[in-house]
Amino acid sequence: MAYSYKHLKEEFVSNLSGGSIEEINYVTAVAPAALMLWSALQSRQGFFLSHGLKAYLTDFLLNVCAILFATTIYSSAPILLNLLLLFPAACLFVFPPAQSRQKTALKGPYVNGMALGAKENQSLDPLPERPFITAYRGGMIVVTCMAILAVDFRVFPRRFAKVETWGTSLMDMGVGSFVFSAGVVSVRPILKALLAGRPLDLSLSLRVAAKHSLPLFILGLVRLYSVKGLDYAEHVTEYGVHWNFFFTLALIPPLTAPFQSLSGLLPTVAVFSLLISFTYQVVLESTNVQAYILTAPRTDLISQNREGLFSICGYLPIFLAGQAVGFDILRRNMSENSNTTSGTQQRKQILRRLVFWSAGWMSLFFLSSSSKFGIGIQVSRRLANAPYTFWVAAFNSTQITLFCLVETIFFPGVYKATEKGIEAQECKKATSKVLAAFNKNSLALFLLANLLTGGINMSVDTLKMPREGALGIIIGYAALLTTVALVLHEKNLSIKI
Repeated sequence: MAYSYKHLKEEFVSNLSGGSIEEINYVTAVAPAALMLWSALQSRQGFFLSHGLKAYLTDFLLNVCAILFATTIYSSAPILLNLLLLFPAACLFVFPPAQSRQKTALKGPYVNGMALGAKENQSLDPLPERPFITAYRGGMIVVTCMAILAVDFRVFPRRFAKVETWGTSLMDMGVGSFVFSAGVVSVRPILKALLAGRPLDLSLSLRVAAKHSLPLFILGLVRLYSVKGLDYAEHVTEYGVHWNFFFTLALIPPLTAPFQSLSGLLPTVAVFSLLISFTYQVVLESTNVQAYILTAPRTDLISQNREGLFSICGYLPIFLAGQAVGFDILRRNMSENSNTTSGTQQRKQILRRLVFWSAGWMSLFFLSSSSKFGIGIQVSRRLANAPYTFWVAAFNSTQITLFCLVETIFFPGVYKATEKGIEAQECKKATSKVLAAFNKNSLALFLLANLLTGGINMSVDTLKMPREGALGIIIGYAALLTTVALVLHEKNLSIKI
């Protein structure tokens, strides 16, 4: 019976063909739409300035449950859900900002323990907070955590689950987005070193990369032995017999370290991303490597884990594409005078760069995947081929653009601030506590989500669970994850993995 149930579970997530990119875009648009309603409530009503249960619950419903509902009960009508979120946001937008309420709630001589009038609080930080990046990364980890459990229930459409070989799906995008977002924020220590005048030493970069990779490698081993020891259902063609996503995450930092040292030689690290993508695709098309990955017998350690090993050639350029965006949007242009006009100009520059990256990656994806106007190569997450890389980069660049637009429209004080203390106030006001909490401990919460998913799957028969019961379990799981995230956030605890 145990083997039969395991077999049914594996069949449930195998041989799937995915869905359309258009539908994926509609479903994922719920995240920025929900943030828009959150922003309207905050900027027009000061709704989330308090720390009461009502504010936390509303934050949870908008930024966690909305995307959960988009992938379950509203999966066949994502446009309707988007309209239900956007209409009240548009109605609230016509009202003037609640200036008096916001000033009262944020009034005080201190921000993060520093006096607003202190000398060190006057100059703007060259590496400022970016609330729209916090929202983007928080939303990404939310949908990832929701999907890894929901996929085991029938309430989650099969077209959203990972495809077998060719095609696109929501969860295929989720894996790539995790890597891309990691690339975006990975440039902060590089920028700090450059601002401090320190050279990007390869040996130091490798030591730092090893420090980050070791815990991930250990987590990969723990997951491997847990899955094998508990005879847990697994999808072998996803990564291989022994490989898992933690091993992929562990390998990326040391592999990107040499490119960080060479980043000053080129205008953008996206050049490295393109070179790797094109080279890998040429190898796939002109040799028997593609056939080997898809059809070779699993006779040794390499062939048993060929999907995980070779997909590194796709995830590496995705990470570098994220770094290219990060270099463009995280650093403040300190050459301009720190006044309101320059802040507006810099925000326009960020939006222009984001539109440039979105359009560029979209064009490459269209040229590589279109059978009528391009080469006509199908997307494959299993291979992590060039069209998959371009699709992930285009999608995430566009998502960041949308989040940036929402912040620009509703919270102009973020980029118009002329002093560090005021900017800190404005950033705090523009940041969802739930999304900030998920962003702060993203990898730890991802690990917890995997552990909870395993426990739930071993405790209940997810395949026979009725729709209402499945939703109850997933919502409870989402509430637990959110509670843990908020507790860690409120205690200012960041679990580094």
